[in-house]
Amino acid sequence: MQVRQRVWHRPVATVGSVLLAASLALAGCSAGGSADAKSEDEGGRNATVATQGGAVGGPASRPGDTGSRKSYVKPSVSQAPQVIRTAELTLVVPDVAQALAAARAAVHEADGYVGDETTNRDARGRVVSHVVLRVPEAKYDSVLARLSGVGKVAGRKAKVQDVTDQAVDVESRIATQRSSVARVRALMDGAGKLSDIVALEGELSHRQADLDALLAQQASLKDRTDLATITMGLTAPLPAKEADGGGPGVLDAVAGGWHAFVTAMRWLLMALGAAAPFAAGAVAAYMVWRMVIRARRAVRGTAAGPD
Repeated sequence: MQVRQRVWHRPVATVGSVLLAASLALAGCSAGGSADAKSEDEGGRNATVATQGGAVGGPASRPGDTGSRKSYVKPSVSQAPQVIRTAELTLVVPDVAQALAAARAAVHEADGYVGDETTNRDARGRVVSHVVLRVPEAKYDSVLARLSGVGKVAGRKAKVQDVTDQAVDVESRIATQRSSVARVRALMDGAGKLSDIVALEGELSHRQADLDALLAQQASLKDRTDLATITMGLTAPLPAKEADGGGPGVLDAVAGGWHAFVTAMRWLLMALGAAAPFAAGAVAAYMVWRMVIRARRAVRGTAAGPD
């Protein structure tokens, strides 16, 4: 009997220990899972409270503050590339006025417009014109190719600047600033004290000014991306003898000599005109002196005659 009891007690003890270990393991897993779930719930509540606090009671962000750089998020919607196209074109044309008219016609047909325009003569007497043309970005290449055919290209420079990130950043800042202005207006509606209203009005004016500056920056970017800028210079060609580098001929020498003679005579006449009053005075003084001398001699001759 004792042997049988020992034989039965060992399997029972073994099974009991296994069940006890399994129950402890299950209890530990359930406790760990509940702790993780609790921590996740607390983290979610904290994130929600922080978000609500920043949106309702937190300070409104401004474009120049450090908090504003961290508060807004750029929109995830894909945006078309925003580029600024500029070009500088220098042409040598037979007739500057005719070439300028052709450039205007090309720009007007492309739904663009002519900006600043300056026309004058250089030191050699050639007519030189500088004009700024604004054309839609989609027609930039065709207009530039058409303008290049107006005359002989003496210089050409094109530049493309990608401002997509800048445009997205400005758009996001505008949205953030508008929300900030709306929050200040809501606070003004609920303010009861005069001091609070005055303080909120000052803050509202500052934030509205920042919003207006951002809107102006956005408008400037839109204008430069929608319309490309072409700066064109038109110059008449040099005379044939200057372009070929030939020396002066006989006619040039004769013309140069005549020009030198006329210039010398002009200076001589100017010198005589300047000296004429002094010369007339000197002649008059000489004549008076001669008359006085003659009168003295005549008096002396008369006095010596009777002797």
